[in-house]
Amino acid sequence: MSDVAQRPYRAGFGCFVGRPNAGKSTLTNAIVGTKIAITSNKPQTTRHIIRAVLHRPDSQLVLVDTPGLHRPRTLLGERLNDLVRETWSEVDVIGLCIPANEPIGRGDRFITGELASLRATVLAVVTKTDLVDKKRLAEQLLAVSEMGEFADVVPVSAVSGHQVDTLVDVMTGYLPESPQLYPDDMLTDDPEQVLVAELVREAALEGVRDELPHSIAVVVEEMIPEGNVTKIYADVYVERSSQKAIVIGHRGSRLKHVGTTARRQIEELLGTRVYLDLHVRVAKDWQRDPKQLRKLGF
Repeated sequence: MSDVAQRPYRAGFGCFVGRPNAGKSTLTNAIVGTKIAITSNKPQTTRHIIRAVLHRPDSQLVLVDTPGLHRPRTLLGERLNDLVRETWSEVDVIGLCIPANEPIGRGDRFITGELASLRATVLAVVTKTDLVDKKRLAEQLLAVSEMGEFADVVPVSAVSGHQVDTLVDVMTGYLPESPQLYPDDMLTDDPEQVLVAELVREAALEGVRDELPHSIAVVVEEMIPEGNVTKIYADVYVERSSQKAIVIGHRGSRLKHVGTTARRQIEELLGTRVYLDLHVRVAKDWQRDPKQLRKLGF
């Protein structure tokens, strides 16, 4: 009898948390092996809850990629925080991501405190180990283990792939015994339109100034398959005319670049050729307006 046959099948939900830029989305993508979570060095890039499913012979780990927890300044910020806390209360295992190359800060301690009261098993995941030497890594692992009561401390590098499989072994070990939750061929349970909108948003975020990320929302109005081409019509929303000018760029150069970048990523995601039609629209102060927030999917 094989080892796998003897082990009970486990299935459940996990998520990575941490301050902005701690490597959460990159790690999710490395584990699932496809670009499902958007990665950007801007805080608050993940707006929607995206579930990615990892299939193994003896387990199924459903990773939920959430927005980062932050101090909210707008109604949108408050809603995103509520979304995060709700997700944390429902998952089985949480990996707190702390970069190996940065000192532990107030943000890390704040999140550790927030996690302490949850029923989920909490692991510390020391990310970006490829950026430090062995001595620095050992010091960081010690500092992290002294920060709180963690079930395990696992060092990983999503970029080099070092210990990524080990992390999955550890996480699945803490999942409940359960039948399979999703069909074998399913990588994500999110509607394609949400993923497409996120890819357009990621492309629009590249290289913009700090105040803009929070102000950009993308709504995919239509996706029409025609033969081997998918036609996509999407609106990029900003809060002010001055931001519209930044996103469009000189003679439309920036928007053209956004379209080209997003189209490549979307073609990879959908496996078809894509025609992408982007329009930039102003929705004044939408982050603070409940009606606009609903319209934009929050």
